[in-house]
Amino acid sequence: MVSFSAPKDGLAVSAAELNEDTIVRSRGERPAAGWRNLLHSATRGLINPGLGEAEAARNVLLRRIRRHLPGAHQIAVSSLKGGVGKTTVSAVLGLTLAEYRGDRTVALDANPDAGTLADRLTSETGVTVRHMLDNIHSIDSLSAVSHYTSTAGRLQVLASEQDPAMSEAFNRAEYEQVCAVLARFYNIIITDSGTGLVHSAMEGTLALADSLVIVGAPTVDGASRASKTLDWLVAHDYSEQVADSVVVLCCDRGSPEIDRDRVRAHFATRCRAVVEVPHDPHLATGGRLNLSSMRKDTRLAFLELAALVADEFSA
Repeated sequence: MVSFSAPKDGLAVSAAELNEDTIVRSRGERPAAGWRNLLHSATRGLINPGLGEAEAARNVLLRRIRRHLPGAHQIAVSSLKGGVGKTTVSAVLGLTLAEYRGDRTVALDANPDAGTLADRLTSETGVTVRHMLDNIHSIDSLSAVSHYTSTAGRLQVLASEQDPAMSEAFNRAEYEQVCAVLARFYNIIITDSGTGLVHSAMEGTLALADSLVIVGAPTVDGASRASKTLDWLVAHDYSEQVADSVVVLCCDRGSPEIDRDRVRAHFATRCRAVVEVPHDPHLATGGRLNLSSMRKDTRLAFLELAALVADEFSA
């Protein structure tokens, strides 16, 4: 009979110690693209050249995105100025997190002016947050919530009210009611907020946000408005949120006369990180968004953004 002594050197003993990372001998990560994948496949795995630098970096981002999330996490995407890509960032961030994580992600359009988040993701705006509010007290399951959402891939989408007269009534108390329900059934809640910072729903968005994403552009107006957004937040006691925020610069509009390095450096001194989303014809159409239709560099930029947001999940 073989006997085993108790572990020494202070090694922990628990079921958590027995996982793939700790007990499976490393065989080297299998390359999934390029000549490395071809060589690995042609030799039936006998020759594994390992991952290239780009693929290894991408896998690091994916591991960060898949970080454990102990509870519901709310992400607010905001901008003082319209037309800089706020809704696009909200939508693609949602698609990216939903695609690469195993838990539930929902994107909520909290724009009081007939927002377009659902248009960009599912084109289904017949049922909105207003309908959900009308029946909020009877929602007791994920199935009940799904009556008011549409689906883009693995992402659930809750549309804003399309009637301006009705959407104006979407206030902080109602926003908080909706988020309280969503937090019971979803792990990640992404809010595409309105362009103003003083409307009632925006107060609720900022109060509940665990992560803040500010959207701007590498143009005079796009950069200055994003910086003024940070100024406003600091002036209204959101200094900690600003320091932890991520600024996204959407490069659909640009000019060689703009010093993009200087713009990026400005925001890097004010927030936790800056991500540049390159020009992409698919994003520029203003139509339905699909990850597979985006350029590789665009998808990589959103992987970086998603990883930066996920870095806060266990904080």
